[in-house]
Amino acid sequence: MRTKLSQFTFELPKKLIAQYPSENRDQSRMMVVHRETGKIEHKIFKDILGYFDDGDVMIFNNTKVFPARLYGRKEKTGAKIEVFLLRELNSEARLWDVLVDPARKIRVGNKLYFSDENDNDILVAEVVDNTTSRGRTIRFLYDGPDEEFQKELYQLGNTPLPKYITRPSEAFDRERYQTVYAKEVGAVAAPTAGLHFSRELLKRLEIKGLEFAEITLHVGLGTFRSIDVEDLSKHKMDAEYFRIAADAAELVNKAKERRNKICAVGTTSMRAIESAVSAEGYLKAAEGWTNKFIFPPFDFTIANAMVTNFHLPKSSLLIMICAFGGYELIMEAYEEAIKEEYQFFSYGDAMLII
Repeated sequence: MRTKLSQFTFELPKKLIAQYPSENRDQSRMMVVHRETGKIEHKIFKDILGYFDDGDVMIFNNTKVFPARLYGRKEKTGAKIEVFLLRELNSEARLWDVLVDPARKIRVGNKLYFSDENDNDILVAEVVDNTTSRGRTIRFLYDGPDEEFQKELYQLGNTPLPKYITRPSEAFDRERYQTVYAKEVGAVAAPTAGLHFSRELLKRLEIKGLEFAEITLHVGLGTFRSIDVEDLSKHKMDAEYFRIAADAAELVNKAKERRNKICAVGTTSMRAIESAVSAEGYLKAAEGWTNKFIFPPFDFTIANAMVTNFHLPKSSLLIMICAFGGYELIMEAYEEAIKEEYQFFSYGDAMLII
């Protein structure tokens, strides 16, 4: 039987879409879903300590979000324009893939101006290519060293909160829409399951004997792109860059041999590790681009537990969660989450599937 997109729909009241994070990272709510028994528990995130033991491994995505949303104006007309930086194509030429809004007003050759809060023009960019209906390639016209250019980008950029967070980004979002272990700059969206871990909780997990394997997957907009085919076998994911170092793979493989718990923190960690499985069923060091789309039925090879948030109906993220936790059980858990008024999406509550 083919897996169909329409199986992954549910009605979500707007009031359950989290607009702000919990006051403390590890104080958000956590639903615990037991795959074998079907039992569902309601906890606080820091209770995760009670589900793991000495020798278990957690796999973290250490990607770091850059402030990808810029607000500028078009030359001559002064029309306001939003530019969303997707990825740097060439650092020497300062070429970037971007989305622009409204796209219909932007043509090849147009210059875009980006100013600070005092209306001083800081950066100028020129549109050099029309790639898709909303996508463009732009070149920043900047002569200084790369370090200075990146600094200007950071100062002008806004935290790229997803559109379902309807308020403007605020100063605290720079720190809060970022995991405490973020290191490798390159994501345009946070790996949100990791937002629940505080430094204190990580220390307590470490004291308990857990080991941490860090991998990198730079989250792109493809993760959130809507699926427009009913037959899921025909859906194509956008590729995202990932890297798994040899020491991280070794740490995970030793835990696998010991039969310890291996917990993927987030769908991005899960996608990365399932994109780097050896013929013998172990995790291998790898670097490259993955467009892996995980949907039921799927045999997971590496992780036997995962932390995730509550996701959009019909999203690739929800579909992966159903593949891991079992379709009926996860859809029942989502029903329960709505009834119990859990907070959904990026700044929302967590789910632990074991």
